[in-house]
Amino acid sequence: MTSPTPTPAPAPAPGAPPAWAELVGAALLGTERRSPPVAVRAGQSAAAALLDAAAVNTVRRRAALRPAPAGERPAPAPADPRPPLPPAARRRLSLLLADRGGTGGGSRRGTSPDLTELLPQWLTAADAHGYRAPDALLPALLDAARARTDLRPTALALAGPRARWLARFNDDWKFALRDTGGPASLPGAPEDVPRIWAEGLFAERSALLTAVRRRDPHAGLALLCTTWATERAEDRLVFLDALRDGLTAADEPFLEQALADRSRTVRAAAAELLAGLPGSALAARMARRAHACVGLDRLAEAGPAASPGAAGPAISVEAPHECDAQMQRDGVVPRAPSGRGERSWWLGQLVAAAPLDGWRERFGGRAPAAIVALPVAGDWRTELHDAWCRAAVHQRDADWARALLGAPTAPPQGTEAAPAGPARDLAKLLTILPADERARWVAEFIAAHGLSDAFRMLGVCAVPWAEPLGRAVIDALDIARDAGSYPWSFSGVMGLAERCLDPAAADRLDMLTALTDDPEGAAPGSVGYWSETFQRLVATLRLRATMLTELAPARPAQPDRPGHPAAPGRPIAPEPEGG
Repeated sequence: MTSPTPTPAPAPAPGAPPAWAELVGAALLGTERRSPPVAVRAGQSAAAALLDAAAVNTVRRRAALRPAPAGERPAPAPADPRPPLPPAARRRLSLLLADRGGTGGGSRRGTSPDLTELLPQWLTAADAHGYRAPDALLPALLDAARARTDLRPTALALAGPRARWLARFNDDWKFALRDTGGPASLPGAPEDVPRIWAEGLFAERSALLTAVRRRDPHAGLALLCTTWATERAEDRLVFLDALRDGLTAADEPFLEQALADRSRTVRAAAAELLAGLPGSALAARMARRAHACVGLDRLAEAGPAASPGAAGPAISVEAPHECDAQMQRDGVVPRAPSGRGERSWWLGQLVAAAPLDGWRERFGGRAPAAIVALPVAGDWRTELHDAWCRAAVHQRDADWARALLGAPTAPPQGTEAAPAGPARDLAKLLTILPADERARWVAEFIAAHGLSDAFRMLGVCAVPWAEPLGRAVIDALDIARDAGSYPWSFSGVMGLAERCLDPAAADRLDMLTALTDDPEGAAPGSVGYWSETFQRLVATLRLRATMLTELAPARPAQPDRPGHPAAPGRPIAPEPEGG
């Protein structure tokens, strides 16, 4: 088979260099299919002639370029006066950032700690000491925060103002510009506030409003009012959220006007903020509506003489029959979700937005626990108690939270032992209680019911878990091991334990790492799996203890006391190993 005859390329004008496009075309097709638009010397191949012409043309093209004007040099990075990390802690951060993809221990099998989950703990501890991140690690720290949103608050706090300066040069790091870096810091100088608010990107304006609001709530509201009418609906929604910091009665007139906003989501956000002001006019309107629907049964309240069949006082409920325009203006959503009755949907919104203090008077001065204990007529108990739960969380009312939580030893809601109980979000209610009380409640719950229903409750407890919570978790894990089940059923709780148990618990857990005989009826190999799981937990706790030691500020050397000279060549406080 003969080779095809090359197609001749258009010849350049006499004395003119070959066109760059023709050279590229000949190179892509090959000199066997297209003759290069250059002269081929005797003894020279067509391919060599093409490459020579391309080299000459490249020099000619580069020589013809005019240098572009230099861009404006960026302002220097701001100073960060915070102390640097101790050397061992710096090395630890470098290792954690390098392993954030999980290559060094992300697998849940084996006995090695999961370094991916240790990074959030390390950042929290470093921020507590007030350190600043090394400049060389800022890019890796910003990459880690970009990949994991849960790292952003602590990572950006450690990175400080230099990270926000650096983020201006990389679009992947623009999220850092939305963080103000602290309650009193501004993205620019105070005199730059009007310019940034008028000309800045949305992320810069959002950060500016948050910072101004934290410094001076009145000034933040005044800044927002200057452009409110011209903002986009999605931007108005985000800006409204910035008003949560320092929300006071002075914000009520502005929020009342926002109830008439053309955007439904903005109206709902304004209504939610007003509902958080117990003395607001909206709260009073919602209270009147809710109290008209819920109260003591009049016959039951009058006593057995008026109602012989009544066993005692009860709560009567008459849900609203319509959702009028005024209710909708105050944030009540008229359309119920699929599978939900309209009247119960409207009732729940009214009760959740009504101030909880008003129910004491409505029920004859009864305390929250006594009100919650009252029977509810009809099938309204679940709906009513759920709404009170949402109100307690929103209004941060600890007395109502305790009443709705009930005793930790009571049967969990939704079980056969408590079929009529409300579908309460216990984890959210627990966040209202002080940290020590929260830990005690969850510890008693675990002691009574085990770990199956305690995962979300454990997630809202302060870290490290205070006693007796840590002891209750360890005891429950020990019981699960003795029961012969596999540890995978408790992988979520075990992951929390690695992050939240006090590192001092490692010595107590050491005895659980031993291999024992399989208990009767145990799953095959379960004892070995539990031993491996406890070994990983112990290793993680000890590594956490080492990390905390590395972050501790170095103690200044004390002068030698008479008769107690320091050993030659040995430092008084040796630096811990950095891994």
